[in-house]
Amino acid sequence: MYQAMIAKDTATLNHVYADEMVLIHMTGMRQSKQQYLDAIADGTLNYYSVQHEHMDIKIDGDQATMTGRSRVMAAVFGGGRSNWRLQLRFKLVKREGLWLFTEASAGTY
Repeated sequence: MYQAMIAKDTATLNHVYADEMVLIHMTGMRQSKQQYLDAIADGTLNYYSVQHEHMDIKIDGDQATMTGRSRVMAAVFGGGRSNWRLQLRFKLVKREGLWLFTEASAGTY
């Protein structure tokens, strides 16, 4: 997912995000899947690198949660490049054998 975000590969992101996917930014702002993909494509959200520090995954049948801590270099909403210590909490659902992200909630750690 992060590799696709860095490459602005919205086709891959479209494939791994469920249609109902929503991103909740650390400010509380919510973006639908399409709004998020558009923001990556148009340069509103720019991702440059990521270093993962921790991933915790819990699976319960066809649903899963994943909490990850990563150091992300990004420039967002017109700001300059910054290193962010992001904790993302994801909800996923398994459909037709594929795990799809349905929600991402971002914060810092």
